[in-house]
Parts: sequence; structure tokens; C-alpha cells
Amino acid sequence: METFEDFKIKKQLQNAISDLGFETPTPIQQASFSTIMSGNDFVGIAQTGTGKTIAYLLPILQYLTYSEQPQPRVLILAPTRELVIQIVEQIEKLTPYINIRIAGVYGGTNNIKGQKATIAEGLDIIVGTPRRLYDLTLSGVLRLTSIKKLVIDEVDIMLDFGYKTQLKNIFEYLPPKRQNILFSATMTTYVEELMDDFLVTPVRETVSVSGTPLDTINQVCYAVPNFYTKVNVLNHLLMDKEAYNKVLIFVPTKESADKLAEELDFNNEISVIHSRKEQNHRVKSIDKFETGQSRILIATDVIARGIDMNKISTVISFDTPNYPENYIHRIGRTGRAGNEGHSILLYTEKEVVAKEAIESLMKYDIPVKAIPDDVSISDRLIPEEKDKPIEQQEQSDKIAVTQTGKSFHAKSAKNSKENAGRKSYKTQLKQKYKKPIRRGDKVLNMKKKNKKR
Repeated sequence: METFEDFKIKKQLQNAISDLGFETPTPIQQASFSTIMSGNDFVGIAQTGTGKTIAYLLPILQYLTYSEQPQPRVLILAPTRELVIQIVEQIEKLTPYINIRIAGVYGGTNNIKGQKATIAEGLDIIVGTPRRLYDLTLSGVLRLTSIKKLVIDEVDIMLDFGYKTQLKNIFEYLPPKRQNILFSATMTTYVEELMDDFLVTPVRETVSVSGTPLDTINQVCYAVPNFYTKVNVLNHLLMDKEAYNKVLIFVPTKESADKLAEELDFNNEISVIHSRKEQNHRVKSIDKFETGQSRILIATDVIARGIDMNKISTVISFDTPNYPENYIHRIGRTGRAGNEGHSILLYTEKEVVAKEAIESLMKYDIPVKAIPDDVSISDRLIPEEKDKPIEQQEQSDKIAVTQTGKSFHAKSAKNSKENAGRKSYKTQLKQKYKKPIRRGDKVLNMKKKNKKR
């Protein structure tokens, strides 16, 4: 079995890895190290939690030597502020014995002046979200002409966020001769297009195919008729605080995250994170969840992709995701490091097709459990679940337009002509009280008159 010593990395890096307690590299780390070290463009496809960050950081840190040049040599792009913070923290853990200058930059905060000051002091590695990096580049404070290695982490989410334009803008400021390193949990058409447009004969490694269910996760699902019955099921299950001691609940939208938090019976034990929450709130919520101050964390897929959390007892999918790969990413948050994990999927009749797509991808039928007898089935529906009524108003409007009567008549042709020729009071005033002719206007008018003659 290959060890980190087989990578033949410098002593300072090896000591940091030993301090962190890492002994055996993960499959994606083994597959990527030599290729990235060789300088070839690289695309790594691996699930969340398989050690992707260290997979590209180790060869990059092995490559970097001491330098006093002011502009960075390595650019790492990430889709969310949370992931930027996580990457910077991981670099700091790997470099206690190496003199490396690092900065993480992201938007949504009022610290752009502080970020500019940090960049001006000189950097080796800059990590950031595309928009903030592009803003700093446009300001002239950040120059990307010295970049030798470009890393795009979670590239599938990056493109789903609509960052393709920002990425292209950033690429224009990068030197053409550079190494491109892409990491993604899934391979999508957007990722393929990016590879075709900007990578040169990349080496592609796929590890732990996303359709493979993890053996350490016990999966079950409940057929539930509606939103409020799902809430009732959760209120019943989460009463067992020993079994559900650290629970991550995934929801589809920011609105559903807030609504679910209001409806659950465990207010003091819940933290909520989504893109509308302020950065400080998100950091505090994650910290409370990690330290055990809150037992339940409600999050959207987008935000949770950039968060690394340990020892989660249960992942609950409050909705059935439309993309089956997202379900795989969700349940990959539990059952880590040899620990047993649990996954619960709640699905309605409208979500059956999405559930079957998940099972088809995994080649595994999720066991169905009956709703406990003491859970009440609610007939209350949220607006999205109600059948849309026939648009009676639109129909009546059409009837009103086609029919005429005492209460409705079309304008006569005569009235239409008169109204068309009539000038508004405002227009009449403008014509009556014209602006005084300026000197330049007088000259121009004289030239026009001479031309006519």
C-alpha cells in the first residue's frame, strides 16, 4: 500500500502530514500527485470527502519554492466563501514549516480594503471566489501575469452558479503558459465544454464513481404526502437525541430552509445556513454545529458543498433532489472515516421519478419504511403543493375584450385620431418655453442656414 513517504515530498511537508496524523493517501491523492507534479493539465473527478483539497495542494506546495516576488504564482478558484476559508485553513495546516504567503478573498463583506492591503504585501498563493478575484484584478491591485498554476475547485458547482463569464474574464488576464487543474464531483456538459475550451490534452482521473453507494451508510426512505407531514415525521424522529446526535438536513431552497426551521420543535438546537445569511452568521452556525452547541443544521446543497464536517450521525434529504448526483453528495457527509452513517430520504408522489433516478444511478433500491403510527398525516399544503386553479380571471378578461356592451366600448376612429393629434400639456409647455439658444447652438444654426442657401 502506497504511503505519503512514497511521494518523496520535502521534509517540511512530510512533518506537517505526520502532525495531522495522515498515513495513507486516498485514491484521488494517489492518482493526481505525479500527474500534477509533471506539469500536465489535470481533471480529477471524485466525491466530496475523498481528500480532493490535499490532492492538489500537496504537489503545488512541493513545487513552490521561497520567493519574494510580490504577485502570486498559484491561483485557486472556489465557488463559495466557505470553501475559500476551508482551503486557506488546509494550506495553513500543511505549511507550519514552510514560508508560504497565502490570502483568501471573497465578496459579501466590507473587507475589500483589507484584502487589497494583503495582496499589496506580496503573495505566493491566492484563493478566492471568481467575482471578487475579477474585481481585484480590474482594480489593478492584483496582477495575474505570474500565475503558473490555476486550480478550479468544485468546478461543476462553479459553472452551475453561472460563473462561466467570470471565469472567462479571469482567463484573459492569465498567462497562456500555465498548468490548469480542475476538480469536480461530477462530470457535466458544462465541465466538458470548459475542458475543451481551456485545457490542453488534460489527464483525467475518475475515482469513487458517484453512482456507488457507500457501504458504511444505512439508507432508508419514507413516502410522505406533503411538506407538513414531512415536518411531523422529522419532529417524531428527532426526539431521539441519542440516535440523532448530529443531523444535517438538506433542503432545496433558502425559503424552505427558513420555513422548516420555524416548523420544527427544536428551536434552540437548530442552525440554518444559506446564501441570504450573512457571512458571520454562517460561520457561527457551522461552528455551533461542529462544537455540538446545535444538534441540527439545515442547509441548501449549494452552501453545504463548501463545508467539511465530521462525525455527522444522520443526513436527511427533506426533498428529493432533481439531480441524482446531488443525493450521493449529500449522503457522503456521513459514514466517514470508518464510522457508521445514516441517511433518510423523504419523498412525495411528485418526487417518485427523482427517487427512481437516484436508485438507478446507485443500482440500489433504498428500503422504504412506513410512517410511524403516532405521526399525524397533515392535509395542510404549502402554495407549491396546491393544484393551480384554472385562470378564471384571464378567461373573463378575454371575454371582456371580445364582447361589447353598456359597460364597455372601444374608442371610435374619430376619437383615436383626435387623441393622437392632441399634444399633452407638458409637451405644449416645452414648445412654448424653449431653452435659450447657446453660443454653440447659434453657430450651428447659422451653418445649417448657409447650407440651405
